[in-house]
Amino acid sequence: MLAEALEVLIKGVVVVLVLMGAAAYMTFCERIIMARMQIRLGPNRVGPLGLLQPIADGIKLLCKEGFQPAGVDKFVYWLAPSISLFLALFVFVLIPVGGTVEIWGREVNLRIADVNAGILFLLAISSLAVYGVVLAGWASNNRYSLLGGIRGTAQMISYEIPMGISLLTVVLAAGTLRLTDIVAIQENYHWFVWTNPIAFIIYVITSYAETNRAPFDLPEAEQELTAGYHTEYGGMKFAMFFLAEYVNILAVSAIAVTLFLGGWEGPGGISFIWFFLKVAVFVFIFMWVRATMPRFRYDQLMSFGWKVLTPLATLNLIVTAYFILVWK
Repeated sequence: MLAEALEVLIKGVVVVLVLMGAAAYMTFCERIIMARMQIRLGPNRVGPLGLLQPIADGIKLLCKEGFQPAGVDKFVYWLAPSISLFLALFVFVLIPVGGTVEIWGREVNLRIADVNAGILFLLAISSLAVYGVVLAGWASNNRYSLLGGIRGTAQMISYEIPMGISLLTVVLAAGTLRLTDIVAIQENYHWFVWTNPIAFIIYVITSYAETNRAPFDLPEAEQELTAGYHTEYGGMKFAMFFLAEYVNILAVSAIAVTLFLGGWEGPGGISFIWFFLKVAVFVFIFMWVRATMPRFRYDQLMSFGWKVLTPLATLNLIVTAYFILVWK
């Protein structure tokens, strides 16, 4: 029992460290990719090829003077960024990144928890993420922040529905809510992206809205709201929101890989390497879209969610259920 608890603790520490490092260097990769797409140089001063730029940015944010605007709700003001980062990290408790490996003679599963209702837990955690946004907007005592928080809340609620429906099609096809079982069903490249591409496309689109990324970055919208819900945040509190955004990108990418692209399946015996490579492709697409697509108007964003994605996801679910019923 003690050995199992120690194993879970070590896995948790490793996951947090890997995610923090990955999120930091995702900012570097994004700046490089966007610079190349826009015929610029990007960061190239700190360290060889600019590779130490994320460390310099982290030190700068850590050393910045903390401030607290007048009239804020102090407890909620400090709590909001913590909620956003904690929930972003917590998703990876449920995601299996590989099969089983042997470390120092001990069989280790490359996951922290294997829950029967894994997808249900993922949807529950993702629905709680909106609290960090709305509480930050409300507690900041700033109209721009409040508008950003309201936008973020409406956007997440609107796009949670088609996202959840698209994932239900995977549950219907797999016949289970357990993530490891869903990966096992996709063995031999029988990935759900081939059998249900519409659900995959809907999930990818809604994942951009869930992470507040372009072209759905209306809760921040610098031209309209300064910086939206984190206008009044700086230093490490801003860094927590910043890290939460990039960890959320990793989370939705990992969920897509697990549910639609066969998880860690790939040639050879390096399961977790294939998982990370698939996630990296998704992350690159996130950055590519940000560099190339303009932002939606807010009325367009809401109309697209309610009038296009939700009916399409519902129709796809009905058709999927019909074919599964007929085939079985």
